[in-house]
Amino acid sequence: METQAIGPVVGATGPTLAEAASAYLAAYPGRDTSRFQRISAWSRLLGDKPLSTVSPDDIDAALGTLATEASRVFAGKDADGHKVYRKKGAGQRSGATLNRYLVALGALYTWARRNRLVPRGFESPTRHIEKFPEARGRVRYLSNDERARLLKACQAAPWPRLYLLALMAMTTGARRGELLALRWKDVDLDRSEARIGEDAATATKNGDARSLVLLSQVADELAKFAPKDAATSEALVFRSRLRPSQPYAMEQVWRDAVEAAALHDFRFHDLRHTAASYMAQSGASLLEIADTLGHRQLRMVQRYAHLNTDSRRRLMARVFEGRI
Repeated sequence: METQAIGPVVGATGPTLAEAASAYLAAYPGRDTSRFQRISAWSRLLGDKPLSTVSPDDIDAALGTLATEASRVFAGKDADGHKVYRKKGAGQRSGATLNRYLVALGALYTWARRNRLVPRGFESPTRHIEKFPEARGRVRYLSNDERARLLKACQAAPWPRLYLLALMAMTTGARRGELLALRWKDVDLDRSEARIGEDAATATKNGDARSLVLLSQVADELAKFAPKDAATSEALVFRSRLRPSQPYAMEQVWRDAVEAAALHDFRFHDLRHTAASYMAQSGASLLEIADTLGHRQLRMVQRYAHLNTDSRRRLMARVFEGRI
């Protein structure tokens, strides 16, 4: 897609980074809600420089600034519809987060080269920046007792669909945003499947569509809320009571359920970790886990490798059987 905001580079320098960033965000088709924040940060730090003259040293200096700033999280939209971010405690950005900022800038340069906003043959300065070391990543999953307590608390919640939402997240590994965007037309109870990411409204984080396998318990729970009228197939499965076109604001009922279940340090996203961890402990390969979670790269599920010894044990037994 060619940008309509600014044309191809014709001079020695072309548009500034801020101008290119504005055009890129206007054309961005993805569902990564962090992309706007990260590109905006680069525009804030290097926006006055021509895009084609930004050097690796400029990027290193900007990364240094980002590393010392308190990280921010999305906090909703203001009355004018503008996105609002708040500081996330006193913690600074991790190496993994800084790497995501660098990836976002690299994506901007890729888009700019495709749209001829930089000279032909231009090489992105991000290619010369060394990535930051990353921790293995958080792996918090439910014990059997914690799982029973949480599901019981969700069943007792004032929002009747919280139990269904938590059960689906735990048994499919789907992200909260993917589930909240799910519409009844995407659910096939006869086949016990749900499709996500097939259109812009339900696009997954990486843009790939995939099927969620629904266990019988999940399908039975979904059937309790399934609309009788085919005309309502566009309705959200987890819709708001007051604004049916919007997903239900489930944050408070979720926090109340976690508190009622006496869980420590447990977030909704940890239901996704729970699904992956249970799979690993049951002998699933990293490829199977990645396919279920919708990851394109195995390194994204490497954090669960230590939980899976069964598949490696079977592999080594096949390799060395009769040889030693």
